[in-house]
Amino acid sequence: MEARSQSPHAQVRNRRDPQRPHQPVRQAPPPGRPRRDPGRHHRRRGRGRPGTRRPLDHAPIHTTLQQAGAAPLTYGQDVSNYQPDHDWTASPAQFGIIKASEGTGFRDRAFARHWRELDKKGIVRGAYHYGHPGNDPIAEAEHFLSVVNSQPAKPGDLLVLDLETTDGRSVAEVNAWAKTWLAHVKAKTGATPIFYSGWNFADTYGKGLAEYPLWVAHYSRPKGAVSPPADWKTWTIHQYSDSPIDQNVSALTPDQLRSLGRPER
Repeated sequence: MEARSQSPHAQVRNRRDPQRPHQPVRQAPPPGRPRRDPGRHHRRRGRGRPGTRRPLDHAPIHTTLQQAGAAPLTYGQDVSNYQPDHDWTASPAQFGIIKASEGTGFRDRAFARHWRELDKKGIVRGAYHYGHPGNDPIAEAEHFLSVVNSQPAKPGDLLVLDLETTDGRSVAEVNAWAKTWLAHVKAKTGATPIFYSGWNFADTYGKGLAEYPLWVAHYSRPKGAVSPPADWKTWTIHQYSDSPIDQNVSALTPDQLRSLGRPER
């Protein structure tokens, strides 16, 4: 969302905060700094990049439109503090997802404003957390919930884990970290969180996460024409471009997306 990859094979871009100084490509950027997305270059989603992105070349070529012949795909956008003044009123988006937090201490400075604007617009809205497997997953999940819960909530609000970096951890460790974070947020809110990442990252580290809806970043496939990685049988959201802003389509209708969010209390 924030930083974009310059590589033609970028799958997703990093979504870290832009305030922090740049670090070497293979180092996980500190919280609050621009990150890169995992699905774009790895992905773009208004982040900086925490690590090297994997090329999309080895992703399946036999991609097909998930809902060919079905209803039109639902269009959405996602932003972070890199787009603090994004005009949601003029946006054609039917859903909007915004960065809320990162690590164990970073709070996106534009979150509150975006959250209010999406409420006024009346479209599906969601908040995402940029995870760092080098930290305790429960501590990160609690930090995310503290930021999101500081703003008014309503049924249908989507909650998302954005995982694009390993912080030097193994495949098994990153996978276990994601499972713990996701299960904790689900237990605390009653909502099943969405898992976001670039196609290659999700294929490597996302096995066993198919119970969580998939938001996958893949820029070298037409919108809606991407095969789900790892154990997922379907994708829920496809991030297909980061120009001029992170752009997405969902295979679900707005009401179906809301059904994945916070339940009625």
